[in-house]
Amino acid sequence: MTTTEADQPAAVPETTTGTTTDPAATAEQRRERKRRGRTRISARVRILLWLLLVMTMAFGSVATTVRTILLRDTDQRIGDLLAQEAIEFTQFEEQGIDPKTKGPFTDPAQLLRVFLQRQHADADEELIGLVAGSNGDLAKIIQTREIPARVPLHQDADARRRIFDSPGTTGTLERPTGEIRWAKVAIAPYGGDPEAAFVVAFHPQAEQARADEVFRVLLVISGVALLMTTGIGWVVAGRILQPVRLVRTAAAQLTEQDLTQRIPVHGRDDIAALAETFNAMLDRLERAFAAQREFVDDAGHELRTPITIVRGHLEVMGDDPAEREETLRLVTDELDRMSRIVEDLLLLANAERPDFVTPEPVQLGELTADVYVKARALGARDWRLAEVTDAEVRLDPQRITQAMVQLAQNAVQHTAPGQRISIGSRADGPLVELYVADSGSGVRPQDAEVIFERFRRGTTRRGSHGAGAGLGLSIVRAIAEAHGGRVRLHDTEGGGATFVLTLDETRP
Repeated sequence: MTTTEADQPAAVPETTTGTTTDPAATAEQRRERKRRGRTRISARVRILLWLLLVMTMAFGSVATTVRTILLRDTDQRIGDLLAQEAIEFTQFEEQGIDPKTKGPFTDPAQLLRVFLQRQHADADEELIGLVAGSNGDLAKIIQTREIPARVPLHQDADARRRIFDSPGTTGTLERPTGEIRWAKVAIAPYGGDPEAAFVVAFHPQAEQARADEVFRVLLVISGVALLMTTGIGWVVAGRILQPVRLVRTAAAQLTEQDLTQRIPVHGRDDIAALAETFNAMLDRLERAFAAQREFVDDAGHELRTPITIVRGHLEVMGDDPAEREETLRLVTDELDRMSRIVEDLLLLANAERPDFVTPEPVQLGELTADVYVKARALGARDWRLAEVTDAEVRLDPQRITQAMVQLAQNAVQHTAPGQRISIGSRADGPLVELYVADSGSGVRPQDAEVIFERFRRGTTRRGSHGAGAGLGLSIVRAIAEAHGGRVRLHDTEGGGATFVLTLDETRP
C-alpha cells in the first residue's frame, strides 16, 4: 500500500530576485530553507519506533526473567542434590556395617570405599572420598561418571586440598577451568582434625548452558516477533493515520474561496471523532466566510444608492440658501438611512455568534404587556392586547422585544390609521408563541416565501412611512432561530397578516 506521510516537509522553491539582494532577507531565506530542509520523522515512524522500543524492552525483560528463573531453579536443584548425598553418607556412616568385621566401620578408607561402591553418580556429579596420609598427602577414592568439565575435581589435586581444608560443609569453588559446587562430610572417628572426608562435587556448567540456550532461543523468537510487529505495525499505523493525512490534505487545499472539502468519516474511534470535529470546524468556517461575504455584498449593494444620492446632490448644490438647506436635509436623511442599514447588517452578522442571545427566566405575560406599551407609540392604530399567557420561560427579553417591535413596525407600514393591530402570546404545550396580527391588505402568496430574506420586500406596500432596507424581517428570523425557534406567517381572520414567533424553549 502506497501512502503519503502526514508531516513530510514540502519542497522550498528557490527564488531569484536579480543581482541586487537584501542581505537580511537572504539570511532569513537561508534560515527558512535550512529549517524546512531538516529531516522530519513522521508520526507513523514515531509510533513504530515507540512500539518497537516498548516491545524490545518487554521481550528483553521476559527473556532475562526466564533465564534468571532457570538459573535459580538450577541452583536450587544442585543444592538439594548436594544436601541429599551428604545426608545419605551421614546415615550410612552411622548405621552402616563393615562387610569384613560385621560391625561398625572403624577405618575411614573402608567406610568410603564401601559407600562409594554402592553409589551411582549422576551426570556432572563426582563422589569422592579423601583420606589424609601420614605425610599430609590426600588419598582419593572416587565414584564418578564421565564429566564434561575441562578438569574434573578428581584430577585437580589443588582443588581437592582446598575443599578438604575448608572449615565449611558446603561452598562454591571458582576455578579458571570451571566452577564447582560442593558439599563435604568430615570423618573423624577419634576426634580432632578430620582424617578423611566424603565430598560430593557438581559441575553446573551444563545446567547453566541449558539456561543460556533457552535464553538465546527466546531472544531469537523475540527478534522474529519484532520483525513481524514492525511489518504489522507499519501497515496498521498507516491505516489508523490515514484520516490524519486526509485532514492535512484537506487543510492544505482550503482557501477562502473553497471551503467545501470534507473528511470521510469511518468507524467510531478517536480518529473518526477527529475527522468529525475537523468537518464541524470547516462547517463553521464556511458559514463564517459566507456571512462575511454576504455582509460585504449586502453593504456594497445597499450603500451604493444613498452614496450616489449624497454625491449627486452635493455636486449640483448651488449658492441659494434654500437650496443648500434642502440639500443638507436630503444628505442627512440618506446618512441616517445608511447608518440604520449598517447597524442592521452588523446585527445580522452577530446573529451567528453564540452570545447573540442571553436567555434568562422571564414572565411571558409581563414581556407581552411591555411590547404592547412600546408598540403603541409607533403609529395611530387600533392597538389591542389580544391575549396573554401567564408562564415563565427562558429567553432573551431584549432580543424578543426587538423582534416583536420590528413586527409591530412592519404592521404599521402595512395598515392605515385606525386599523386594528393585535399583540398577544400563548402557550402550546412545551412551546410558546408571541404574535402580531394586523388587519391590513395581507401578504401575497408569492411574497410570503421571500419577505424573510435580506433586502427582499413584498410587492404590496401600504402606508406613508416609505420602504425600508428590507432587513427587518430578516432580523426577526435571526432572533427566532437564535432561540431555537422560527417565525411563520399566516393570514389574519377577516383580512391581514399574522406573524408568529414560535420558540422551542421549554418552561423551566
